[in-house]
Amino acid sequence: MAENEFQTFLKQYPTYAKTESIDALRKKDYARLDRGEHIYLDYTGGGIYAESQIEKHHQLLHEHVFGNPHSSNPTSLVATEFVEGAREYVLKFFNADPNEYLAIFTSNASAALKLIGESYPFSNGRYLLTFDNHNSVNGIREFAHARGADVTYIPVMLPDMRVAASQLDLELARPSKSGHNLFAFPAQSNFSSVKHPLEWIEKAHAHGWDVLLDAAAYVPTNKLDLGKVKPDFVAISFYKIFGYPTGLGALIARKSALAKLHRPWFAGGTITVASVQGDKYYLADGAAAFEDGTLDYLNIPAIEIGLKHIESIGYDVINERVKTLTGWLLDNLTEMKHSTGEPLVRVFGPTKSADDRGGAVTVNFYDKDGQAFDHRFIESEANKVNISLRTGCFCNPGAGEVALGISRVELDVCFTRPDHKDVMSIDEFRKCIDGKSSGAVRISVGMVTNFNDVQAFLSFARGLLS
Repeated sequence: MAENEFQTFLKQYPTYAKTESIDALRKKDYARLDRGEHIYLDYTGGGIYAESQIEKHHQLLHEHVFGNPHSSNPTSLVATEFVEGAREYVLKFFNADPNEYLAIFTSNASAALKLIGESYPFSNGRYLLTFDNHNSVNGIREFAHARGADVTYIPVMLPDMRVAASQLDLELARPSKSGHNLFAFPAQSNFSSVKHPLEWIEKAHAHGWDVLLDAAAYVPTNKLDLGKVKPDFVAISFYKIFGYPTGLGALIARKSALAKLHRPWFAGGTITVASVQGDKYYLADGAAAFEDGTLDYLNIPAIEIGLKHIESIGYDVINERVKTLTGWLLDNLTEMKHSTGEPLVRVFGPTKSADDRGGAVTVNFYDKDGQAFDHRFIESEANKVNISLRTGCFCNPGAGEVALGISRVELDVCFTRPDHKDVMSIDEFRKCIDGKSSGAVRISVGMVTNFNDVQAFLSFARGLLS
């Protein structure tokens, strides 16, 4: 039966055969997945590292003595050489002209986004963003509000959860004339997996906007070519691309846009001169002005190792693997129905695999009477069969509110209740929204997912039918 299903899959998605190099790689570099009988379907949450990455990094640490790079002694110079080599390789990987772009190392994409929020000149300006941004992008609005900027959200619409182009065009055409304007959107939504058009970048530039691109969910399976598209700021987390190391990300920024940022404080490593008695400081040039304290100089060399690993596989192969398996997952999941005719799932986002959607499939499960299963129950049941998926709103409340039918009126009533002034639990929030679902289930396919992983999940899903 399994072989028959695989042959059916290959007939529907023949290009999967072109990705067989990943199967060989999985056996060699990711054998622990099958050895531990893991069905890992949370690639949007975090990538899986290859064993060879760890071996190469450990060999590097074994061979060298690294010192804190904020010095010019021999061990510091070695560390500086590797850090700067990794910085150059990040720009090379994304085809970013080093005369135009700078790579700033951060602890993750969220830290990169906070750099922009705390430093962008929002006074008298506008902050425009789509509903389906990650909370780390949403959080920038607090800096914007504090400086008197106008904050505007562009809604996404069911069923595919895409943006209304006409509304976006309308907002882009009316930037503030007396302040700076920042437009933020995800290259790929971490909720619906919708890929937004990168053409928006130049459209926004034409109206005088700076553009912040959250690429964290996009770059694990798609090539971002900064020689072709030129956002002003790009935020990424490296562990989402290749799993190791965690705790490192980057803000890739155009030098012209970076010059607009004004940091509200200084720290070790960010200055050339600081005085206590003189009550004065001078920020360093370039990336150093934005890299607080001592960089993670022991782990930064692992970034270049990880990027080279991705290059050895190739984005074309990775993207094809993800697209074909996502298509099969969507085809089968959307066909499942209870004996009453009720569909087992409702998909939040595009229901067909294509170039304009990624490998995350976000759904809620329903019983034979059309009542939603609690997403926490689905996760609990999946845990029992060693399936790793993710539930909740994935730090993306705007998309979640649209998908789950939570209205502005319900939210206003909820947030203005006296007992919700300072604290609110998830259970209290559910009561506020009349028991509606407060989250969904996200199954995300990634670089080393194989057919058997998807089949295992589909078998699990069939077990929920009645």
